[in-house]
Amino acid sequence: MADAAACRVLVVEDEENLARGLKLNFELEGYEVDVAASGRSARDFAAAHDYDAIILDVMLPDDDGFAVCQGLRHRGDTTPVLMLTACGTTDERVRGLEAGADDYMVKPFELAELLARVRSMLRRRDWEQSLRDHEPPAVFAFGRARIDFTLHEASVGDIEVKLTALEFALLRYFADNPRRVLSRNELQSEVWKLDNYPNSRMVDNFVMRLRKHFEPNPSQPRYFLSVRGLGYKFEPDRVAEPSAEASP
Repeated sequence: MADAAACRVLVVEDEENLARGLKLNFELEGYEVDVAASGRSARDFAAAHDYDAIILDVMLPDDDGFAVCQGLRHRGDTTPVLMLTACGTTDERVRGLEAGADDYMVKPFELAELLARVRSMLRRRDWEQSLRDHEPPAVFAFGRARIDFTLHEASVGDIEVKLTALEFALLRYFADNPRRVLSRNELQSEVWKLDNYPNSRMVDNFVMRLRKHFEPNPSQPRYFLSVRGLGYKFEPDRVAEPSAEASP
């Protein structure tokens, strides 16, 4: 993994004491740190600098973190984003992931876990770069979907599909392991780089996102299948019937 001393992190947090504490602790770990106290300044920092990770609070004085994250993704910024929020409901977490966040933590949190999550995001980024450096097969297709893992481009028919870096990583792992039952623990370890992490809900959320992107009918998946009590299985060779072309 890249040395922390070579990594630059943007902390977006309007609570001054928390922002100061995060900046100090990341700097003690060897990171270079910038702090933004609003959505507008966060967008300005992100436009002006290349960051290795962004720590993004949901509640900001001028905008919310969801909108900031969506804005970054819409302009093609794939920097790993970890969102912070005081609300720990499932709907709130799913909303953050759907906005394009790579991970999600609820306040109050343990500093050691936050640092570990950031290291995990950086390891995943390096893993994705390693895949590109080893020239994986450029194009993978299933159903009406076409995926270019080298260019990080995806489409269904003539419609472009915008995927986050983590969605590409999960899709890549499924593509490399077709028709094999993959446990949630394996996916967390190989895609998220989190070993023995107790909460597998994020795996379920991201599989739901792939279904929404690529299944003709996400409520009746044909490609990303659940295997009760075990995990998931990717069946790229299954052909969707025309009658299944239903809206979610």
